[in-house]
Amino acid sequence: MTELNHTHSPSATSWVASANAAGCDFPIQNLPLAVFRRTGSHEAFRGGVAIGDQVVDLGAARAAGVLSGLGAQALAAAAEPALNHFLAEGPSAWRALRHGLFDLLLTGASGPNVDALRACLVPQADIDFSLPATIANYTDFYTSIHHARNVGKVIRPDDPLTPNFQWLPIAYHGRASSVVMSGTAFHRPHGQAMPPGAKAPVYGACARLDYELEMGFFIGTGNALGEPVPLGEAEAHIFGMCLLNDWSARDHQFWEMNPLGPFLGKNFCTSISPWIVTMEALAPYRVPAVERPAPEPQPLAYLDNAGNNAAGGVDVQLTVSIESAQHRARGLSPAEVSRTSFRHQYWTIAQMVTQHTVGGCNLQPGDLLGTGTISGPTPSEAGAMVELSRGGTQAITLAGTGETRTFLQDGDTVALRGWCEKPGAARIGFGECRQHLATAFTKANARCAR
Repeated sequence: MTELNHTHSPSATSWVASANAAGCDFPIQNLPLAVFRRTGSHEAFRGGVAIGDQVVDLGAARAAGVLSGLGAQALAAAAEPALNHFLAEGPSAWRALRHGLFDLLLTGASGPNVDALRACLVPQADIDFSLPATIANYTDFYTSIHHARNVGKVIRPDDPLTPNFQWLPIAYHGRASSVVMSGTAFHRPHGQAMPPGAKAPVYGACARLDYELEMGFFIGTGNALGEPVPLGEAEAHIFGMCLLNDWSARDHQFWEMNPLGPFLGKNFCTSISPWIVTMEALAPYRVPAVERPAPEPQPLAYLDNAGNNAAGGVDVQLTVSIESAQHRARGLSPAEVSRTSFRHQYWTIAQMVTQHTVGGCNLQPGDLLGTGTISGPTPSEAGAMVELSRGGTQAITLAGTGETRTFLQDGDTVALRGWCEKPGAARIGFGECRQHLATAFTKANARCAR
């Protein structure tokens, strides 16, 4: 795991004034990466680094030659239309780029390379994002014991936790082609569901559409087929983290998932935030893994070591808000419906990587892994509506408008936000993952129904 260094100093500031504002997600201690181009342009997409309300155009920075040595090599890879080659370069290259840009952006930095970098800044308000990497593979985990118990009570009230949950990080292979960028509108999906008390399923639009508050993490260096990643080496394969919303059609999901797991209930859309916050930037916010008091099962040896126990967790503060059509029409702020922390996750991201590869699966640079829904120990920390509404039996009230919801309605916009803060460290953020739910896409599904 990354040790603290000068890039984490809470007293460090930048000559980019907006990076020093209170509550800024992107101070100099963060420097997350994304892929972007100017809005309305036909420019090639390229890598960028957030600093305040600006983005460092890595394509322009490469052309200007602002870094040398390994930093220049890393900059060239990060300036491509997708970050896969940069991720494959590994921790030394990731560090060289981050430290090189930090030194140039630091208050008091001077010289021709600093002057050149000033010309490489683009306002974030003037850019569009692309997916940060070509995602060949997407795996979604199920690693919050609070979420598992809450949802389990809906499906299996007398036995909510599956026997394997406390022994291994459970996951399923998702659909990489339907991973989309924050801001991409999507339609309510169609499929089969079994109504309560019915003897045959019905076909139609999802009636129980749900969000899932998750984090995603991108694989940097991969592993060869047949060569598992030991727990002590897992973090070296993880580049960084983003926000992730694993949209779920609950009525379709609960009908179809036995015996092979999620299919159409999960594959229609997964949205991620544009900025990847590096594991190095998150170093001040590492916390112990969730403790397992006796007589609870303890991890098997391949999923257990002292380093993971001491600092395998990450304390990311997370919120979910819903903005209805009424909120927009009346100019009201969205209603916050949940607030929790990633520190409650039962299995760590390193354990997820090790479990994913223990059978010999080969992860690749740019692979996306989802953490599973993030829920805390109290009712207000639930990370999905199926929990908040207790399976749709208890409506929640949206602040501001007084509307009620058991599941999402057409026209709702869901926003996830995440940030890290504590005394003695600089606050850093992930930005936002925001998605708007449109009505059911009926043209193609009308043909299916005939």
